[in-house]
Amino acid sequence: MPAYIIIIREETIDPAELQIYAQMAPAGLAGFPLSIKALYGKNELIEGDGQPEGIAILEFPTYDEAKTWYTNPLYQAARVHRLKGGRYRSFIVEGI
Repeated sequence: MPAYIIIIREETIDPAELQIYAQMAPAGLAGFPLSIKALYGKNELIEGDGQPEGIAILEFPTYDEAKTWYTNPLYQAARVHRLKGGRYRSFIVEGI
């Protein structure tokens, strides 16, 4: 059953750090079975509080593969810069 990683950028803090992340993150995707479903495109808050600046949605074949991707060393090295560059919330959710 598929799983999704959803990354929500609430606020940019340091654009230079996000640039470093953008340069490093693709190396962390290589060799993983994922499909990018959304990547910081237009979004609209329809319930709740706080309009996010951006949302990324990555689809994986299984929950375990999503978790393996997220914890891989290449992505974790890039992630440091994402977290220095902004305030985020991230989730792994199992699909149906």
